[in-house]
Amino acid sequence: MLGVLYAFFGLIFVPFFAIAALAGAFAQHAAQSQGGSAAAPVLTVSIMLVMSVLFPIFYGVMGFIFGVITAAIYNPVAQWIGGLEVEVE
Repeated sequence: MLGVLYAFFGLIFVPFFAIAALAGAFAQHAAQSQGGSAAAPVLTVSIMLVMSVLFPIFYGVMGFIFGVITAAIYNPVAQWIGGLEVEVE
């Protein structure tokens, strides 16, 4: 559940990656027109778009892994300290 939640959080960043890809493509196009040598703008855009697809997957996997690590640390500490008890009427 935590991995899926973090993957959805990772989707929030996809538009920012797309905007960065377009900005990088325009910046490289401007640099090439001034006589500098740079990678093709199409390559930059394609790499950034692939990363924008892979980022939510990576974020979800890392969220799951760190959720498991956090739970493994929390459970013994909660048993040792006693945790919190909440009574609801």
